[in-house]
Amino acid sequence: MYRLSKLKPVKADTIVKALAKIGFISIRQHGSHLVMKHPDGRITVVPMHKGEELGRGILRKIAKDARISREELMKIICD
Repeated sequence: MYRLSKLKPVKADTIVKALAKIGFISIRQHGSHLVMKHPDGRITVVPMHKGEELGRGILRKIAKDARISREELMKIICD
């Protein structure tokens, strides 16, 4: 189980599913980078490198692009 106060590395598929829960949809993929967009215009990019987890830095960037807090992101992942 994830602690809500600290970001832990997670697989890209988990992030894609979490973003989909809050309304993001995949709009295109360029190489290993999946671009996701929310109906209100927010856009974020999720690197889809096979066999690797996304580190804290990229998770912070995804949360910032999605305009949600790190805690909200971890809560969505845990649900």
